[in-house]
Amino acid sequence: MATDPTFVPFEIQKASGDLEGFDIDLMNAIAKVAGFAVQFESLPFDGTISSLQAKRVDAAISGITITAERLKTIAFSRPYFKAGLAIAVREDNQNIKDFNSLKGKKIAVQIGSTGADFARTIPNAKISTFNSGPEFFQDLLNGNVDAVVSDAFATLYAIKNGKLKGIRVVANLLTEEYYGIATPKDSPHLDAINKGIATLLSNGTYKQIYQKWFNAESPQLPDS
Repeated sequence: MATDPTFVPFEIQKASGDLEGFDIDLMNAIAKVAGFAVQFESLPFDGTISSLQAKRVDAAISGITITAERLKTIAFSRPYFKAGLAIAVREDNQNIKDFNSLKGKKIAVQIGSTGADFARTIPNAKISTFNSGPEFFQDLLNGNVDAVVSDAFATLYAIKNGKLKGIRVVANLLTEEYYGIATPKDSPHLDAINKGIATLLSNGTYKQIYQKWFNAESPQLPDS
């Protein structure tokens, strides 16, 4: 199972080397109810899709948004998380309020992310790409970029836990999207993964994991 352990709070590598996070808890719970064992392998996010296509890994969980483009080359489980992209700015920035105010600005994104895809649609934006969240938030704090476009939940979690001082999220989400567990096309494991997700949604385990990491009620998820 591939994962990029830089996406807090979905996948985090502890000092001991062990992994924790919403995705890790969820995948371990799926494995338990579906009756298979999981071995996690850390991979950079931008190498995940190619590793699935080459079948070097059986599956990947890493806050991977289900998109029409990605569905051309890989398969996804039913949605397991409702997410969205948000704009993060320095606390003292009052000029950036929405998509239109990003025009011509310096924007930081993670390589291979839907935030990077979205940033390319911003007219005249100057885009800087980074391998991980901590790097682009540091660039924002240093004043090298005007805004970051990234996952709303990961950003809000980092701010809530005091990891990001001096940064705030602009009120309106830019997008609504869903994460899925990614597999190669025609994966023999997809059915078991989907059944596992359905079981966790119906028996209350999903709600418990969501509450643990986000301290909020979990939203309704579509079946497919």
